[in-house]
Amino acid sequence: MSENEQVQRMARPRMAAGALFFDAQGRVLLVRPSYKPMWEIPGGYIETGESPLSACRREVEEELGIKPPIGPLLVVDWAPNDAEGDKVLYLFDGGELSPDTAASMKLASDELLAAEFHMVEDFGQLLIPRLSRRVKQAVAARTHGPPVYLEHGEPPAK
Repeated sequence: MSENEQVQRMARPRMAAGALFFDAQGRVLLVRPSYKPMWEIPGGYIETGESPLSACRREVEEELGIKPPIGPLLVVDWAPNDAEGDKVLYLFDGGELSPDTAASMKLASDELLAAEFHMVEDFGQLLIPRLSRRVKQAVAARTHGPPVYLEHGEPPAK
């Protein structure tokens, strides 16, 4: 196989990064985009030359108007999509937001309609299924230890 053929066969996934923020009751911050019917987590696509962590920080500041410290990686999810191609998605631990920080959020008015804390049990009704699985795995990883590798929001079969 020629080098050109090898390059053409190499994956070129779209990558995105987001953060999970919690309140004192352990609820997770979700955002309501103006351009999608379901809730999301703060975050977005990684730009060329940008690291996943830098993208996460940038997206949080752009979407929420805050600059909290972003903690460790919780999950990496390989999530191909027929319409959009391969995706690699990173979720970081944004930690617990203080009431003052939560109150100081200024939502990107052209992008978000709302930001609210929700219980994990409600994710099935609020998030698309693959995101619900991914966020539930991230919440568990935050509690029980090391980052988790996922495929379609679930640990791969052994």
